[in-house]
Amino acid sequence: MFSKKLKINGLEPKIPIIQGGMGVGISMSGLAAAVANEGGIGVIATAGIGYAENDFYSDYREANKRALRVEIRKAKSLTKGILGVNVMVALTNYQELIEVSVEEKIDIIFSGAGLPLNLPEFVVKKNSSTRLVPIVSSAKAINLITKRWIEKYGYVPDAVVVEGPKAGGHLGFKRENLDNEDFKLENLVKEVVEIIKPIEESTGRSIPVIAAGGIYTGGDIYEILSRGASGVQMATRFVATTECDASTAFKEAFINSVAGDMEIINSPVGMPGRALRNEFIDAIQAGQKKPFNCPYHCIRSCDYKNAPFCIALALINAKKGNFRHGFAFAGVNAYRIEKIISVKELFEDILAEYNKAKI
Repeated sequence: MFSKKLKINGLEPKIPIIQGGMGVGISMSGLAAAVANEGGIGVIATAGIGYAENDFYSDYREANKRALRVEIRKAKSLTKGILGVNVMVALTNYQELIEVSVEEKIDIIFSGAGLPLNLPEFVVKKNSSTRLVPIVSSAKAINLITKRWIEKYGYVPDAVVVEGPKAGGHLGFKRENLDNEDFKLENLVKEVVEIIKPIEESTGRSIPVIAAGGIYTGGDIYEILSRGASGVQMATRFVATTECDASTAFKEAFINSVAGDMEIINSPVGMPGRALRNEFIDAIQAGQKKPFNCPYHCIRSCDYKNAPFCIALALINAKKGNFRHGFAFAGVNAYRIEKIISVKELFEDILAEYNKAKI
């Protein structure tokens, strides 16, 4: 078994692996429950979660609130394991999604894509047992968040996820720093661990550091745990599982990809993003896409008046397998996926890889 135990304020998964939240509609109740049943922490992505609701375009906020409630309840009906949600700070309906998650008594809220400086107010005022875990890309960010939470709310983060530049989706780094050795995940983990130590000592609370971004094999897990992390967050490798909520065509796009298909794009939200290259992305890069009418302003930082495409619609189309009008976000190791397997088989493979690395 794994040499370290991940403990998040009383919650202790059998396996120190968190399945990263993948939107839109990639990690829903099906995948999250399957991961939780195998002893990991399953996570529902909340961005655009109401995409299948009839009123998604006419009443975006209510559609998302309703869908999130349904997905949390469905996941809970399928597992007694640990469940979380991923709620991006950048979402225009951020507060509503947090409130629904707390009302539904989700175990953990993971929150990044911005600094979740006021997140504790939603659990403190409700006297909620939901744990709060910020997602950051630097020691400076977690230091700022922690000080704010403690001073304003008397709340110590229950854990922290530090995500490196090899992750899929939107990245919290400047494009020129993505290949900079100073920003390698192992260096970021070391810096965050050092920042966290005095906070743990002064508060008497444990704040486990969870590493994310480019972690693919059990060997990767062994390596990063040896550098001070208490657990890992993985997303890309869970895509090609039977239980993943995406279409088969979406999963096959990962299986059929090659190393050169990992592309860094400029997202309308003002951040670089890592995705699987396809004709849609080629058209974007060639300037063939034109500004459009935004169906809903879903992300605060989105330059929707000048953007050549809608990030939400592109991801929704991809989830359904419609790659003519969309693309898939993916981590740097997506091309290594070879076939669709069950979550149970995936965990068995990862454990075997981990044990091999220990020898």
